[in-house]
Amino acid sequence: MGYRVVVVGATGNVGREMLNILAEREFPVDEIAVLASRRSLGTEVTFGEKTLKTQDLDTFDFTGWDMALFAVGSTATKEYAPKAAAAGCVVIDNSSLYRYDPDVPLIVPEVNADAVHGYSKKNIIANPNCSTAQMVVALKPLHDRAKIKRVVVSTYQSVSGSGKDAMDELWEQTKAVYNPVNEVPAKVYTKEIAFNVIPHIDVFLDDGSTKEEWKMVAETKKIVDPAIKVTATCVRVPVFVGHSEAINIEFEEFLDEDEARDILREAPGIMVIDKREDGGYVTPKECVGDFATFISRIRQDSTVENGINLWCVSDNLRKGAALNAVQIAEVLGQKVLKKG
Repeated sequence: MGYRVVVVGATGNVGREMLNILAEREFPVDEIAVLASRRSLGTEVTFGEKTLKTQDLDTFDFTGWDMALFAVGSTATKEYAPKAAAAGCVVIDNSSLYRYDPDVPLIVPEVNADAVHGYSKKNIIANPNCSTAQMVVALKPLHDRAKIKRVVVSTYQSVSGSGKDAMDELWEQTKAVYNPVNEVPAKVYTKEIAFNVIPHIDVFLDDGSTKEEWKMVAETKKIVDPAIKVTATCVRVPVFVGHSEAINIEFEEFLDEDEARDILREAPGIMVIDKREDGGYVTPKECVGDFATFISRIRQDSTVENGINLWCVSDNLRKGAALNAVQIAEVLGQKVLKKG
């Protein structure tokens, strides 16, 4: 016996990826509904070998459905997620709306799967920010061994994190570099993204950080340990898919780089590719389409007493969004609903 599953926002990048991953991982689905806004009504999407037509989110009745994977923005989520939850359908939300709500668990299954039991307060589970998700997968096994005091992270985030329009903007601006007659002004971003990097993701806050940077701080504390100090600089780079992070970790006790490498090799969801030779590391282009979070460049930081540096890469549409949501659905099924 399987589940009745709804994918909300099925025509977007993340929604389509959710459908792909549900099929790839053979999630026990008895029935699936794909929803979109009225402007996308009737658009066809694929689920395995099936072709499905989107239904109207505005009129859909969630009664009798087991879980709904939401891949729409916070505005739509704010309107429709409570309706789904009230109808008895557990919402797994990819937006930022509920991530910081104390009554909503924020889950990365490799890190804090048992937190899923907290879903019952609002019938909602939150999916973390893409940049946070891959980082905490790497932090948790190291934290369990040596206890992390402080994390300094710089991100190199692909344009797919901003959606299809951003990917189109990078493509058009890149072509325009070779054909200057067709200038493509920045619309999605504040500056041209082609052949450039932009140290600005989301809005600026009063302390000079951006909201993306604040998210990484707040979410790491909620998922891993509130005692960890985190400082982040988040940068948009001209890459279509795949987020990269340079992470500096300071521990309370010494952790040898070889032991750290061994711990990460054994950790769930991680693939260590770390050879000290040309090409002995993973780049974002190589991680596209993969489920794993890849770790490279593991090395001691001699500038602090107990420090490690590492390079972390993952497909942000997968682990950073769709895959993590499906993994949450799997945990929900295994630990709570127990139908599949």
